[in-house]
Amino acid sequence: GSGGGSTQQIKLNHSEVMAKLNEALNSLERLQLKAPAQEELGRNKLNYTDAWIQREQNIQLLLKEYIATVEKNIEDTKANVEALKQQDESITKS
Repeated sequence: GSGGGSTQQIKLNHSEVMAKLNEALNSLERLQLKAPAQEELGRNKLNYTDAWIQREQNIQLLLKEYIATVEKNIEDTKANVEALKQQDESITKS
């Protein structure tokens, strides 16, 4: 034997990883929550209605922030995968 320990190689399947990341982005785009239409509420002006509208607006905002955060994470991951691919290519060339 060579006397050294076994070295395991991790192979980056770039196209598969990128396809999964794009799949995640597409799923994220389908994540929507329709805001309640004000006219559907009619003239019902109870305190509960105001609180409900405020809660719905907060949920809308949270969902938008969540989507933006996940999109950023996916883009960062894509950039890291690209960097790994370039690193792998430069190692194999040398």
